[in-house]
Formats: sequence, structure tokens, C-alpha cells
Amino acid sequence: MNLGIIWRHFSPTTLLVFSLSAIWIQPAQAQSPSQQEIQQLKDKLQQLDQTMSEVKAQIKALEQRPSVTAAPAPAQVPAQVVAQKPKDQAVPLESQITEEKNSLDIYGFAMLDSGYDFKQVDPLWFDVVRPTKLPSFPNQFAPSGNVYAGVRQTRFGVKSSTTTPLGDLNTIFEFELFGTGVDAGQTTFRLRHAYGELGSFGAGQTWSPFMDIDVFPNTIEYWGPNGMVFFRNVQLRWMPVRRKKASVTIALERPGASADQGLYAGRIELSNITPRFNFPDLSGNARINRDWGHIQIAGIVRKIGWVDTSNNPINLGDSVVGWGVNLSSTVKFAKKDVAKLEVSYGHGIENYMNDAPVDVGVGRNPPGSLVPIKGVTLPVLGIVAFLDHTWGERFTSSGGFSMVNISNSGGQLPSDYHRGYYSVGNLLYHPVPKVMMGGEFQWGRRMNFSDGFDSNDYRMQFSFKYDWSKSFKFPAF
Repeated sequence: MNLGIIWRHFSPTTLLVFSLSAIWIQPAQAQSPSQQEIQQLKDKLQQLDQTMSEVKAQIKALEQRPSVTAAPAPAQVPAQVVAQKPKDQAVPLESQITEEKNSLDIYGFAMLDSGYDFKQVDPLWFDVVRPTKLPSFPNQFAPSGNVYAGVRQTRFGVKSSTTTPLGDLNTIFEFELFGTGVDAGQTTFRLRHAYGELGSFGAGQTWSPFMDIDVFPNTIEYWGPNGMVFFRNVQLRWMPVRRKKASVTIALERPGASADQGLYAGRIELSNITPRFNFPDLSGNARINRDWGHIQIAGIVRKIGWVDTSNNPINLGDSVVGWGVNLSSTVKFAKKDVAKLEVSYGHGIENYMNDAPVDVGVGRNPPGSLVPIKGVTLPVLGIVAFLDHTWGERFTSSGGFSMVNISNSGGQLPSDYHRGYYSVGNLLYHPVPKVMMGGEFQWGRRMNFSDGFDSNDYRMQFSFKYDWSKSFKFPAF
């Protein structure tokens, strides 16, 4: 019953009458009270007056509250009640820390890629377009024309975001089934991200600050534009500026590089050359976000060294400095069109590129030099230009062009990689928010250093992708 109604029926005077009645209705022998009994009654009356004042104040406070019931405090919510995101909310972007605090996101997708390759490619890279893996001489990977199919893009990930007294704690663990390195060509576990951030500091494996993942186009070919800076690396990073419209990131990354002995491969003098990396790579970026898109400039500097462990009188050990600059941007030309652009240039940064050869080549010293050859960083230029277009609620397309150009050293082989081109165009259908299917035409081209040979690859790919995600809410630390 409403407390206001109770109060209106039982005024302070009424309560007082009831109390005094209870006191006065006593046996006949209590009609001549003593002074002590009178004082006890007065004390009880004072207590009743105080109680009525408190009840009156509580009723007044309740009547002044809004009629809508307030939400309970977080501590009052039963532990078994789990908050969920709307079912139609998109899966968070790869490596993007969720903005919802104190939550755990489990997400992923199953994806089938199938198609027909009209030309030739290294069999270990049968389902991607990598110009570096195209033939370097006629019929190197014959025969032409092959059907391929696989589920290697299938992915699973877990992300979390938790508030702590030291700042937000964000984590990501993600893997896929696309084998590389010693597992090239296989469907097997491959770690993508194992990374955490606490406030302005982060550690683990994730995107290098030298790259910009937002430039990656909406394509179904797995490897992506060859001229894009694209590298997940183990790192320690510091983010001194981390705002919605501007950010700055600096990192120390795990070093590593590759070299090509070129014309001198197999020489006994080079048999005891061992790489040495005694300094981490230093990378960083500065980024500005606006309604029209974003622009980012990134840089890197690194030491690449090698030692001669032989006892030859001529020591071939040495080191070089690699460096690079990467300028990238996304531009929203219209509500349905987003351009993705990038230009990168550097010396000895090939392992940070999406598809490029070795970082260090062999150069010749002038005649009469004590050491006849030397290691030199190879200059590399990368270009990316793509357009993502949304036709409507269910159809999207992406198309564009990319290129990598290497300035080869004088000691490299004539058949070594010099330049590569990459281009794709697609039409994708989204029957429901978490399902995608579509086709894509793909082209790649490789040009050798100096023997005049080049090779092309053409293929059609059809993919089916099924996304899923689940979000859980938990209390803060």
C-alpha cells in the first residue's frame, strides 16, 4: 500500500490517541500511578514523537522521487545475470580493442576459398596472389591451370577490456589456420595476435606501428596488396598520445632480416657468415582522425648486422642501417565510397612489406679494395590504391592496384625479383549481416632484375564466410 495513503489516514494525532489509549486502559489497581511511572510514559511519548518525525521525513522523500524505478547499482546485480550486446552488432575489427569496458568478446569466422588458377604459382602458395612466388623462369611451376580450395582463412579470437586503477587493461588472442614458413601450404595453427595493453603501455605480438591496417581493402584474396606495409611483430610499445582524433605510438620491435648472396652464393668465403641483431627495431607513427577519414605517417630505423665466424684473413662481417617512411590514409569520398591509399619507401625494410624479397643484397666494392664485396640494403618502393564501394544493403565491391619496386644491387642474379604488380576486383553479397559470399578476379605479375623475363597469374576465386561473436559482461577490478 502507498505510504502516503497510510499517512493521510493515520495522522500524528491519531497515533498519539492509540498510544495513550493503550496506556490508559489498565487494570483498576493502576489508576493511581507513581511519579516514576509518569516519567516512563513521558519518555515513551517522546520516543513516539521522534519516530513519527522520521517516518514523515521518509514518506516525503519517497513522494519526491521520480515515478520511474532507478536501475540497481552494479553490486546489486546478481552474478548470474550476463549483459549481452545486440545480436546484430558487428564483430570488432581485427586487433581493435573493444570500446565496451569490463567485457569479454569471443569471435571468429569460418571461411571457404575456392577457385581456378589459369597460370602457375609456387604450389606452397596455391591460394594467394604473391608476385614473389610467381615463376622466375619459363614453366618453373608447370603445368598451368589448377583448381584450389581450402579453409585456411578460418579464424578464432578472444578480446577483453577491463578498467583498473592504473588504466584500461585490453587484451587480444587470435589465431587462424593459414600455415607459413616451415608450415607453408598447410592448414594449421598460426598465431596472429597475443597482445595486451595497460594504460599507455603495451606488450606482445600485434601490428607493427610502422603499418596501417585500415588501408587493407575489402577483398577476399588472403594475402592482400603486395605494396602495403604489413607485419605483425613482437614488441614493446608506448602510446603517449591516445585520443579519438589523434594518437602517437612508439615501439621497440623484435629485429630480423634476410639476405641474398646473389652471384657469390656458394663461395666458401661466405659459408661462415651469420646474422647478428643486437638492437631492436625502433618504429613509430602519428595519426589524425577526422570525419572524412584519417592520415597517418610512420617511420622505422633498424640495424642489420652479420659476423664472419671463419679465420679467413679478410673478415666479411659488417652491419648496415635500414630505414623507412610510410604515409597512409583513408578518404571517404561519399557515403558509399572509401579510398585506401598508401605510399612507402625505405632501404632494407623488405620484411615489413606484405610481399617483397630480401632486405640485404650483395654489392661490389671498387677495384683494389681490401674487401671485394659488401652487404647493402635494397631500396624498396610500395604503392597501394584501392576503392571500397557499397552498392546497397546487401552488395559491396572493392578494386584497386598495388606495386612493389626493388632497386637491385650489382651482385644480384639476373633472375632475382625486381618488380611486382597486384590487382583485384570483386562483387560480394551479404544475404544476412554475418554471412558473405562472392567472387573476385585476381591478377599478379613478376618482373626479373635483368634477364628480361616476366610472368603473369590470373585467377577467379569464390568465397563463403560465416561470422559469429558472443560478448560477456563482468565486474571491474
